[in-house]
Amino acid sequence: MEKEYDFSKGERGKFYKKDATFQVPIYLEPEIESFIQKLAYEQKMSISKIVNALLFKDKELIEIAGTKA
Repeated sequence: MEKEYDFSKGERGKFYKKDATFQVPIYLEPEIESFIQKLAYEQKMSISKIVNALLFKDKELIEIAGTKA
């Protein structure tokens, strides 16, 4: 690394996007990841769609039971 960098020609906010959304990285245990990958392959769906479907079902069950996770 250099001691100093010249930012005099830099442009503030050049890559800023007001409506940008960020994806939260989620790390699964190896056994669960393997299961989800197999299920996604068998159902010809993306892993994200499978995980979201499972989480929505859990959310519904939690709401029906009236408990908090």
